[in-house]
Amino acid sequence: MIPADTKSDSRARQAGVEPEPEAPETRDLTKTHKGSAGELASEAQTEIDQLRKERDALYERLARAQAEFENARKRDAREQQAFQEFALADAMKSLLPVLDSFDWALQTPTQNPEELRAGIDLIRRQLRDALDKLGLRPIPATGEPFDPHLHEAVETVDSPDAEENHVLSELRRGYKLGTRLLRPSMVSVAKKSSF
Repeated sequence: MIPADTKSDSRARQAGVEPEPEAPETRDLTKTHKGSAGELASEAQTEIDQLRKERDALYERLARAQAEFENARKRDAREQQAFQEFALADAMKSLLPVLDSFDWALQTPTQNPEELRAGIDLIRRQLRDALDKLGLRPIPATGEPFDPHLHEAVETVDSPDAEENHVLSELRRGYKLGTRLLRPSMVSVAKKSSF
């Protein structure tokens, strides 16, 4: 006698349809699944190890980059300090003759106030020349229109003769170094009398 399964398989083949494969035994599935789980665990561990290596490499690169940045910052600070000292030394060299002149003036005895005044005036011009060479420029004030960016008004004075909002007198001279304002001129400003 032919089993029923075999009859249905032969009929399916005659009809041109492939018979369905038999389901594997449960024991085989478990073995295959256990083998796949072991392979998956091994692959996962390999991937974890690879990710750890990448992380360590990136961490090392980050640490190097931070160290390089810190070294560059320190080097830049040292260079900036050296440049400032060089610029300051150059400025001081130009002022040393003025200091020498003051020392000589103090050591020279004089009874004549005119000689003392002439000596102080000479030292003042020497100082002015040294500062001019460094780029120091006085700000024009008297007779100029009041400019709040260059002048500091300390008083307003009624003046029928002067133009309104023009500087009448300079109380303290202001200076610029190149285009930079070092200090504004202290001035009195004219205003028209209201009566």
